[in-house]
Amino acid sequence: MAQQEIKLYQVDTFVVGNRLLDPDQRSVQARMDRSNSITSGHRACQGCGEVLGARYVLDAAMRATGGKLVAANATGCLEVFTTPYPETSWQLPWLHSLFGNSPAVASGIAAALRAQGRTDIRVIGQAGDGGAVDIGFGCLSGMFERNDDVLFVCYDNEGYMNTGVQRSGATPPAARTANTKPVGAEPGNVFGQGKSVPLIAMAHEIPYVATATVAELRDLEAKVEKAMTMRGARYLHVLVPCPLGWGSASSDTINVARLAKETGLFPVFEAERGRVTSVSKIRRRQPVEAYLRRQKRFAHLFAEPRRDDAAEVIARLQAQADRNIERFGLVGPDETETRGADDDRD
Repeated sequence: MAQQEIKLYQVDTFVVGNRLLDPDQRSVQARMDRSNSITSGHRACQGCGEVLGARYVLDAAMRATGGKLVAANATGCLEVFTTPYPETSWQLPWLHSLFGNSPAVASGIAAALRAQGRTDIRVIGQAGDGGAVDIGFGCLSGMFERNDDVLFVCYDNEGYMNTGVQRSGATPPAARTANTKPVGAEPGNVFGQGKSVPLIAMAHEIPYVATATVAELRDLEAKVEKAMTMRGARYLHVLVPCPLGWGSASSDTINVARLAKETGLFPVFEAERGRVTSVSKIRRRQPVEAYLRRQKRFAHLFAEPRRDDAAEVIARLQAQADRNIERFGLVGPDETETRGADDDRD
């Protein structure tokens, strides 16, 4: 008989343990009245971080709005694996836009509802990093500038995964993709390219900007619910590991997302009107090597024989993480000792 490894993703009790809490303290997924905005039948890859993040975002938004929510979704993985014609996994009003105009479509929906006096219905826009960081960047900036009443969520898997794992503006330095091969003087994606949309969103001084990962789902829920209490343009940037594009184990999605935060490579914070208001502190600081080794897109940095510049590249990535830690104050005075690169932390 064929067997499949089963591995729990969450470190501590999440759904079962929620039964010990008062109903108003339970997570969305532990409630009997959850909306199941993305239902069964979708075709996401095993271990997909994006479908997990989207499910929690949408269910939290549905709870916060009493089910009065409309979603605009850009072309990309999330659209493709949830709506193979003639099927759909969506259980709420959902519109598919082009790759680059989801923010504009969401803004148009919000404007139409406002013209009808339907201020009770809220709007959420969704895209991957290709549709938000790159192709839809102009529309997104326009949405921020106009302060349209939309919560826009970027599910960042750091590449164009749906079209063959090509580089995006969110692909980290040194990462291997289909068009950033690990060859030449600067292997993988080159340093100094790309952009940080959370910081750009902050520069627009919109009401709310936040980052999150699928490793801390309660934090993700809380940020969505907080955003839905506000009006105007809001932006949520969620790190969603992609086992296919990153070359990580499908059972390791949560661990990889946690390491992105614990190394400092992906700072988790909130900002209002251009100012950081809170940060999620690193609990157990990890070296970037612990994160890189779990992904085949960085395998060229550890393959034998080692590249002459491998240590230098890793050091540059560590410097980038250290800069984030200092910039956002991610490590407190009670920081625990750094663990080794072989720490599974499951």
